Amino acid sequence: MKVQTFYKYQGAGNDFLIADNRSGELQLSTEQIAALCDRRYGVGADGLMLLESSAEYDFRMVYYNSDGSGGMMCGNGGRCMVAFAADCGIEHFDFDAADGFHSAQILAVEGLQKTVRLKMKDVASIDHYGSLEGVCVPSEGSFLDTGTRHYVRFVTGLQAYDIVSEGRDIRYNAVQLQPIGANVNYVEPFDGGVMVRTYEKGVEDETFACGTGIVASCVASYVKGVKPSEVAHGGRVKYDVVAKRDRLSVDFVPSDGSVAEDVWLTGPATFVAEIKVNL
Repeated sequence: MKVQTFYKYQGAGNDFLIADNRSGELQLSTEQIAALCDRRYGVGADGLMLLESSAEYDFRMVYYNSDGSGGMMCGNGGRCMVAFAADCGIEHFDFDAADGFHSAQILAVEGLQKTVRLKMKDVASIDHYGSLEGVCVPSEGSFLDTGTRHYVRFVTGLQAYDIVSEGRDIRYNAVQLQPIGANVNYVEPFDGGVMVRTYEKGVEDETFACGTGIVASCVASYVKGVKPSEVAHGGRVKYDVVAKRDRLSVDFVPSDGSVAEDVWLTGPATFVAEIKVNL
């Protein structure tokens, strides 16, 4: 039996277990990851990440959902990984993830919390659906890939909206989104920004925030004609975002060639605890 140290971080309430695996010695099975992330029988987290060495960049981020599935990017996880890398003594933040290259900057440090600005992938396309086959609820919305697959719906009364039952129905039953499925985001614009709530596949529940979903929601908001919070010189737009409890922001350059280029996600990343577990 081996004792392994994990570090718990949270980004806008989206929480993760992170381990330093630059040695490459830590190998975790799907079952071990799911057990560690279990909130009743394990430590508890929305996901698990490994900081690994990269031949090309400063490090590599390896991400797993709480059910042990992987192969996608996580925006809140990316900010937490950057905060963890800084706490490990890494000073530059160019890194590789499942969806390719990312870069980041630490804008501020306040106690255990860092404000991280994370470069996301460009959004190449957006697909609009009048309805989704196989879904028993109104499902008009848009599909985008922001490093993870996302479906975005605009609703009213979002604070009281039952996103879990409807999100699960869309995530599992929408024929157009199968076989991989997609996270389902619900967006309500307000004067000065947008509110976003997300049902996450792999977690199979609502999370307090979803970074790639927030990016997808902001890009979809621009395409829909929702007024940005700010418009800067050169056409860069910014949306202020209210998640479950925290505030974040997304800024990007609208592009005729794709949908959005030079996309950045800014928000908190906070160290929570050091945890030793027996594997």
